[in-house]
Amino acid sequence: MNQEKQLQKLFTFIEESPTCFHAVANTEKMLEEAGFSKLEEKNKWDIQKGGKYYVNRNKSSIIAFTIPDIEPKAVKGFHMVAAHSDSPCFKLKEIPEGTLDTAYLKWNVEKYGGMILSTWLDRPLSIAGRVVYKAKDGMESCLVNLEKDTAIIPNVAIHMNRDMNKGVEYNPQIDMQPLVGQADAKGMYLELLAKEAGIEKEAILGTDLFLYNRDKCHVIGLDEMFIAGPRLDDLECAYAGMKALTKEEAKEYINLCAVFDNEEIGSGTKQGADSTFLKDVLVRICTKLGLGEEEYRCMLADSFLISADNAHALHPNHPEKADTANRPVLNGGIVIKYHGSQKYATDAYSSAVMKDICHKAKVPYQAYANRSDIVGGSTLGNISTAQVSVNTVDIGLPQLAMHSALETAGAKDIVYLLEALQTFYRQ
Repeated sequence: MNQEKQLQKLFTFIEESPTCFHAVANTEKMLEEAGFSKLEEKNKWDIQKGGKYYVNRNKSSIIAFTIPDIEPKAVKGFHMVAAHSDSPCFKLKEIPEGTLDTAYLKWNVEKYGGMILSTWLDRPLSIAGRVVYKAKDGMESCLVNLEKDTAIIPNVAIHMNRDMNKGVEYNPQIDMQPLVGQADAKGMYLELLAKEAGIEKEAILGTDLFLYNRDKCHVIGLDEMFIAGPRLDDLECAYAGMKALTKEEAKEYINLCAVFDNEEIGSGTKQGADSTFLKDVLVRICTKLGLGEEEYRCMLADSFLISADNAHALHPNHPEKADTANRPVLNGGIVIKYHGSQKYATDAYSSAVMKDICHKAKVPYQAYANRSDIVGGSTLGNISTAQVSVNTVDIGLPQLAMHSALETAGAKDIVYLLEALQTFYRQ
């Protein structure tokens, strides 16, 4: 698998996906090019053996699946991969504009997810998301993206804060409001959004707009072994999961990839991993294939889920932050994540299955565990199993500066993940 080619495809996907809505739209394009058919939750489904389908919820979460070309009663279960479409950022409030001393126009924003605030300072920023408007047949929505440098969050000069390099605590309401123009630019953003959407600005009745980092993805290092870019967590895994799904035919298991929204804020939404979205899809698949409740339960017992969300790599300047033994590195391969209190869903069985997949794919793997005195985060695995109880392993790609506006990862690892997921789907 050509590393340079895969990196360029990944970079394009990330750069064209500034929000969860754009990530799902770009995923749909990928699936349609691979022959997948779109389903709507509000309509009845027509599913055939050998078919390829996808469905989205809220246009920010998406599930795609392929059906084996065998008799439905011979299908063993589900081979599933899950990732997420959202990343920590700033969200514009309902009334986002405010002026200061009639001189400057600022946007009023709030935090979305656990972000490293300082990394958003002094960068070219813009907004993207969706607008909702009233059409003849009801409410419609469309994607918008002001694809130019429209905002910046300026630092305070060191002459005005001589203790700046001793550490600063940033107040989101005071320090992190982006500067977008002179005061007379008020209302301009709505005009630009309406123009891109092809509607009058008065027709816009609702918005989900997010500030995003305009930096591009880059290959980094003297040996070109690292990559840097925004939203690596978790668009790396979302891209790899869907790309692998399109490359393999289902044999004895229904292959499925789910990309959920709202992981960064707990997944407790109608389109999150803690919603009924995955369960609803699995039940409808079985129903349309003529399989009953007991057959569905039997299939779940023979199913497996790879929860793919990026992992912390050993930091070059702060090795003391890592566990003494379970400390993955960039380009060291897929990270299997463990947690004694099950914030990661990995157990002995699911870990063994994942290691076997890596052996078959001939790709390296590593182990991650938090230091015992540092509380870590959680991810999709143990959240989704509350709705669909299957054997689950939590994995990810090693990265540095997780939740920064610009993150760093290994150039080799995306290829390792693609190889492993294709091997999983091939079984």
